[in-house]
Amino acid sequence: MTEPFIRPARAEDEGDLARLDRETWSHEFAVMPRPGPDEPFFRETCGPDAHLVAEHDGRLVGYVRLGRPTPLECNEHVRDIRGLAVAEEARGRGAGRALVRAAVAEARRRGARRITLRVLGHNTAARALYASEGFAVEGVLPGEFLLDGVYADDVLMGRPLV
Repeated sequence: MTEPFIRPARAEDEGDLARLDRETWSHEFAVMPRPGPDEPFFRETCGPDAHLVAEHDGRLVGYVRLGRPTPLECNEHVRDIRGLAVAEEARGRGAGRALVRAAVAEARRRGARRITLRVLGHNTAARALYASEGFAVEGVLPGEFLLDGVYADDVLMGRPLV
């Protein structure tokens, strides 16, 4: 697989992103319930401008959602990776890394001094990716989520952008 093309999401990506979200959903990665077949991907609080997408050979193979951790003015300098998904066929081939790097660059472009994220403790592949891109564990909430009858840690990670 060649390097994926990263670009801002567009409104017309809605169907492909919703499909990708349904296909990649698992409690390995997500605490939210499985998206329904008619559930919209874009929401009032996170539209296309909150997403970057990865394309390979004209097919959308991943996305990253970037937002603010809080609406407080005193927290304006921080951006948060609020979601990352990569299609099964693109995993381990650089799409996730390209999306993380693009999110870091976009956060800088938007004036952020810091970027954070939350990842499930058992998601070792994602944790290794984030660590390799300069994110450090800044806290762990043990047993924060009960997913399919198993308690999962919520790992808080972050890195400076300056």
